[in-house]
Amino acid sequence: MNIYQHFRPEEREYIDQVLHWKNYVETQYTPKLTDFLDPREQHILKMLIGENGEVRYNLFGGSQDVERKRAYIFPEYLTASENDFQICLFEIDYPTKFVTIEHRQVLGTLMSLGLKRGKFGDILMKDGKIQFFSAKEISDYTKSNVESIGRAGVKLVETNIANVIVAKELWEERDLTVSSLRLDTVISGIYQVSRQKSLVFIQQGLVKVNWTLIENPSFICEAGDMISVRGFGRAKLIDVEGKTKKEKWRISVRKQK
Repeated sequence: MNIYQHFRPEEREYIDQVLHWKNYVETQYTPKLTDFLDPREQHILKMLIGENGEVRYNLFGGSQDVERKRAYIFPEYLTASENDFQICLFEIDYPTKFVTIEHRQVLGTLMSLGLKRGKFGDILMKDGKIQFFSAKEISDYTKSNVESIGRAGVKLVETNIANVIVAKELWEERDLTVSSLRLDTVISGIYQVSRQKSLVFIQQGLVKVNWTLIENPSFICEAGDMISVRGFGRAKLIDVEGKTKKEKWRISVRKQK
């Protein structure tokens, strides 16, 4: 059976990695802890490992409502606890009265440390409070190397993950009709901009599908895809409902408010 046919060509490398993890746990009888995975990667991992085999998995990102999670893959006779995920929570201490720090600035600072995105979980913001999850193995390095974000002097304070802030996202659902499922056309419909403008967004590297930068306007979107355009928020393509009499596609989307 060709497992690759169920996924996109650009996902092959990650599929091979998941199969390698599974095989490692199966043959070495040893658990495997992954980096933080985005929801698409989690979905692929769930499908490849399955629910009833000799290898099991649990996902945890530090809190219930987070997107990015580490996977703990283990033989069926073991169990997983929260401690196995090796996650710590940092709060950013900064002069809230005088500066505003944005999500992209926090991410940019963390990425400038030379570590992979997979070493960090969600970045949470609410009423001026900012927190982020990190892998325990890089927490000391992170703490000693982050002293400023943007123009603000900051201090990272490690806190118990029970103190996590809950930042609820609001989404609105609607149905659309688009002339094709090409990425530029779908973006044009969701964000109510011209095709020309959506093309520019894609060419400028502002568009991600399933957390991966896509620079091909003719990329075909599918149900379940998460689309984000920098500065315009995120949207999820919930369903592709078929064609109208005029040969247009009916789709339903959920867009971040």
